[in-house]
Amino acid sequence: MQSNNPVFRRSEAFNGAGATAYGNQTYPGNGAAYPGYGQQTPSGYDQQYAPTGAGERMTIDSVVQKTGLSLAIVFLTAAVTWFMTGDIRTSEDNLGTLYLALMVGSFGAFGLSMVNSFKRVVSPPLVIAFAALEGVALGAFSKLIDAMFVNESGLGNNLVLQAVIGTFAAFAGTLAAYKFFEIKVGQKFRTFVIAAMFGMVALGLLEFVLGMFGNAIGFLGFGGLGLLFSVAGLVLGVFMLILDFDFVEQGIAAGIEERESWRAAFAITVSLVWIYTNLLRILAILQQD
Repeated sequence: MQSNNPVFRRSEAFNGAGATAYGNQTYPGNGAAYPGYGQQTPSGYDQQYAPTGAGERMTIDSVVQKTGLSLAIVFLTAAVTWFMTGDIRTSEDNLGTLYLALMVGSFGAFGLSMVNSFKRVVSPPLVIAFAALEGVALGAFSKLIDAMFVNESGLGNNLVLQAVIGTFAAFAGTLAAYKFFEIKVGQKFRTFVIAAMFGMVALGLLEFVLGMFGNAIGFLGFGGLGLLFSVAGLVLGVFMLILDFDFVEQGIAAGIEERESWRAAFAITVSLVWIYTNLLRILAILQQD
């Protein structure tokens, strides 16, 4: 079965040789032992498709390590951006620098996300570069939101910290629900999530272009329509995580190459960033009300 997810569809490991292995119902999903921990490969997995070279396969550990590294880079570059742009409430130059960082980080990360999504052979340097640029964008965006919404004492309302905690809570909750409730991902669900994701990206780009001419609709604003758009984005981000968990589980069961851990790390990072940005906007909108 070929994936509709553009991140995984370009992977020969997911959709090529190992497709038979994880396209049927013979993989040990939902809590069963994975290959890579001393277990046998799932029935139906042809040994001729075992990874060549070093012979290492993707495991839970390798996915966690690569994802942890990707997120650490996001956090690091976000923190550097936050502190290097200075106090934007007292200097217009600092505000200009912050907007520049936001634009460079956002468009750079978006461009690399497209490259990584449709690249057939996953490139660890490009995944790392994406994480770095995404961190720059998130650092600038977070600082801008923090400066926009302050309390009566002139201090921030810890919206960024709340959004970070909420993002990891969403990750943990989604993972727990996926495992404990044995969520099954069907083809219709995959199609819906991917179509909705591209639809929201298209609407966001349309809003940005219209905003340049003073005709913004309000999808990216802080009004009622912006709140609805962010809530829908938050729910969609949770659905994206479910797809990520499903592909990682099936890929491990099929014994795909260890380098595909970078593709999984990229996908999970995208989903977490998606959740964080929408959650931060929701908190900001509710704060002003």
